[in-house]
Amino acid sequence: MAAKGYAETHARVRSLIGRVVAQADDPSSSLKRDFSQWYVTLFSPSVTAGILKASDLAGYRNNNVCIRNALHIPLAPEAVRDCMPALFDLLQAEEHPGVRAVLGHFIFVFIHPYMDGNGRLSRFLMNYLLTTGGYLWTIVTVQSRTAYLAALEQASTYRDIKPFADLIGGLIKSQSAEPIERITQRPEAGSWTALRSSLD
Repeated sequence: MAAKGYAETHARVRSLIGRVVAQADDPSSSLKRDFSQWYVTLFSPSVTAGILKASDLAGYRNNNVCIRNALHIPLAPEAVRDCMPALFDLLQAEEHPGVRAVLGHFIFVFIHPYMDGNGRLSRFLMNYLLTTGGYLWTIVTVQSRTAYLAALEQASTYRDIKPFADLIGGLIKSQSAEPIERITQRPEAGSWTALRSSLD
């Protein structure tokens, strides 16, 4: 379910990026109109499977949430309803696309508006803002994950966003110089047989 939701959300975000770039739309206005559907898309397969109810995907969280292995405690549910519109206003006011992307990611995770999926959505948000601002889609790699989580903690708990900005900037720079190879389609049926033979 998680992989299907991720793939469908990825497709939705890419489609929006294409429309924004092709029509020279304002990225922040388009984001504000479409963003709530990203969360719905991410978890719709779980609704179809009966794991979640459709009503679970309506609006922001109504309960407190904790982030595993983190000191940062996200905002109370009442504050989320005020802070999310403020985040979209902030993104609209910020002129530099790189700053928009880093701040958008960080503040979204700081608010933590949903019970689940905040990390995935924050990275989709970051990449939407990067690509509509002229940067390449940038992946937080498995190798950089420990540093990434530590930098987010530094920003959220100790109010020092520089390590996070440096990390994201470094990933953008390194992946622009040497893009990460992406597997875009499943192997054909015959190649599975060949793979099994090679492992026997």
